Amino acid sequence: MNSPDAPDDAPYTTRIPADISRPDRLLGPFTARQTVILATAAATFYGGWWVARAFMTPLTYAALVIPLAGAAAALALGQREGIGLDRFLVAALTHVRTPKRRVDAAEGVPPLPAVTPSRWARAAGPPPAAMRMPYHGITQDGVLDLGAEGLAAVARCSSVNFELRSGIEQQGLTAAFARWLNSLTGPTQLLVRCHRINLTPLVDGLQHNAAALPHPALEQAARAHADFLADLATGENLLSRQIVLVARQETPPHGVRRGAGEGRVLQRLDEAARALAPAEITVGPLGATDSARLLSAACNPDAPALPTCGSEGDRP
Repeated sequence: MNSPDAPDDAPYTTRIPADISRPDRLLGPFTARQTVILATAAATFYGGWWVARAFMTPLTYAALVIPLAGAAAALALGQREGIGLDRFLVAALTHVRTPKRRVDAAEGVPPLPAVTPSRWARAAGPPPAAMRMPYHGITQDGVLDLGAEGLAAVARCSSVNFELRSGIEQQGLTAAFARWLNSLTGPTQLLVRCHRINLTPLVDGLQHNAAALPHPALEQAARAHADFLADLATGENLLSRQIVLVARQETPPHGVRRGAGEGRVLQRLDEAARALAPAEITVGPLGATDSARLLSAACNPDAPALPTCGSEGDRP
């Protein structure tokens, strides 16, 4: 908060809880996951002592167990970017076991012909695996079915020019954004995408429609602007920025209709649109076609995107 002597246009920070997703403490400072890991390690070491005590001294057993106990404690208590090391270990093992070469082949990857020399097959390395997308489909309302991970809905957000605002305006924008963050009731992600754009359709449209303009000066200006865009596209690597809001709903429990989860995740997008309106951020939910196009662009980032007449945040 500002002091009473501070000027009205002086910006200030808004306190936003950073631990809203922190798991509950089950036993003292330990969460349920940490308690299970530590209890399992303690029971294992104690059982090992009962087995080895007939032929091993306590000091020798302690010397052997201390490094293992330290590794178990680090696995249970260590964190990186707010994620436990046990989850990082599971992710690393999953990454090692996942094929590194995957292709879009719903029917499966056929083996190499039998006439292929063995040395060629060895040089090619392991065959690629069929790609399995992490979603099972998209509803008509644009809700992504993530299977066991629940449901997700995507919306496009506009940006706000924050630096050119006065201190009082910045305070209002920050407070409105903080109120939305404090009102979240489920997993939410803000994603900033950067992708290439293709100006060829825009240039062709200007050249095609220039002759229909009511004044020769307007036609000349349109053709000059088309030439400028064509020259810009040949000499620069044009990028477009897109801000995407993703709201996810956990898998509904047994006995609850999945359609209720779809309605809830769409409702959360509507709540975000109303809450972010005072921050001058426009939230537009994506339908089935736009969501599918967004997923296709994310899987094929080298494909240039068509220019759109979006907000400030959608322009290069």
